Amino acid sequence: MDSRQSRTTLRVRGYHLDGYGHVNNARYLEFLEEGRWSYFDDRPRVAALFASGKHAFVAVNLNIDFRRAAVAGDDLEVITQLAELGTRSARMHQVIRRCRDGKSVADADLIFVLLDVAANQAVTIDGEIRQALAPLVMPAE
Repeated sequence: MDSRQSRTTLRVRGYHLDGYGHVNNARYLEFLEEGRWSYFDDRPRVAALFASGKHAFVAVNLNIDFRRAAVAGDDLEVITQLAELGTRSARMHQVIRRCRDGKSVADADLIFVLLDVAANQAVTIDGEIRQALAPLVMPAE
């Protein structure tokens, strides 16, 4: 595994399912968010830059492609990476794979901006935050 990626696993439970017996589309948002939290848990230096509450990453766009159904009992792996770092926004790429066969269940691209919390305004991604993020960029395949 490339150190610029984070991987987290989870098991599909009954409460994740819809009436058709597969994971409800809204649950994938939660799975992806779990992957992003793990990404920052794995990078405490980056996470510490947000401890003051002065800045926050805010999602502004999320695109998901659903590839195949996941069902109860499936173990899934969420792979997360920073795919692009611009001056005003950045993109995270995520893939959800079924552990038993490695097949992609869904993949997503999330665009986020850096928010100045007090001003409630997006700001340029620069300084310490940019220096911490730049080495993590790994373009999506």
